[in-house]
Amino acid sequence: MRSSLGKKLAHDLNLISISLVKNKSKAPYLVNGLFGDEFPSEIFSPNVSFELNEEQESYATEPTIKRPPTLIFRDDGRDLWLYKGNSLELLDAVTQKYPEGRFDCIFADPPYFLSNGGISCHAGRMVKVDKGNWDKSRGPELNHEFNLEWLKRCQKALKPNGTIWVSGTHHVIFSIGYAMQQLGFKILNDIAWEKPNPPPNLSCRYFTHSTETVLWAAKNEKAKHTFNYQEMRKVTGKQMKTVWRENEFSIDQDEMPLIWTMSAPSGIEKKFGKHPTQKPLALIERCLRASTNQGDLVLDPFLGGGTTAVACARLHRGCVGVELEADNVGLSMKRVQDAIKQKDGGLFQ
Repeated sequence: MRSSLGKKLAHDLNLISISLVKNKSKAPYLVNGLFGDEFPSEIFSPNVSFELNEEQESYATEPTIKRPPTLIFRDDGRDLWLYKGNSLELLDAVTQKYPEGRFDCIFADPPYFLSNGGISCHAGRMVKVDKGNWDKSRGPELNHEFNLEWLKRCQKALKPNGTIWVSGTHHVIFSIGYAMQQLGFKILNDIAWEKPNPPPNLSCRYFTHSTETVLWAAKNEKAKHTFNYQEMRKVTGKQMKTVWRENEFSIDQDEMPLIWTMSAPSGIEKKFGKHPTQKPLALIERCLRASTNQGDLVLDPFLGGGTTAVACARLHRGCVGVELEADNVGLSMKRVQDAIKQKDGGLFQ
């Protein structure tokens, strides 16, 4: 039974004694705290941050008090925990408590830095690309510095033989790959997956962007990473290639074509709401089937709409998900609860 494993992990993280408090706006009950009283206080001491003004000059802002991420959903029996807060702060605390690493796998869909006043096409209409302040570029140097910082923490949080998947477009993926090389990751594969119905290029000055890249890397050169070769071979009947196409992503199909492609998340995946950068469930499920086993613990430091947590619930993997935006955390929680309900009802047995 996985419940005993869940109880042990919950004890390790000192989550058992976490108290429930009621939100002042009469929202659902929230669970406060990460490690309770044991949370390393120095991680959340006042600090001075730096920002850029319009002339790109660096200046110090007022000292701020960092707050520990808040646990808003827990299922100890299934090893599922969803947090609202800054993933960098959670990772600092995890690596301080577990210096040898805690996660078997990480799936990360970081900001692509696309929201800079450009245009795109949605449902036949021209729309502004504005996913939120979190997706705005701060310039190549600061963007790369950010990628280095979160990847550095993820690397420390991985177990010795753990691996990480990172998705991105050309706007960010080259920085991610370079940062991985700088930090000593071992890049295992670069996966290309094709979108069959990408938004048309309204300017008619470029090729239509119809692919994204997923980098798969081991913690370092010494890592003996998990690759479920036979599981992947069941998909195609042959060795699986690094181009993934849509007609292979039918969940119930026994055999799928050689190359992988994928469309945007279906309406069913958005029935509780949608996230602007939501990834298809089938994509993440394939990544986890390839690189993890049942009972493994997965981290998603940019949880978004919660697809990684849903995939873990369906595949008997544990998941720690961290998301900064409150609305996205609520969406993730609804989707995970629905996945658990369907799974317990026998739909995926």
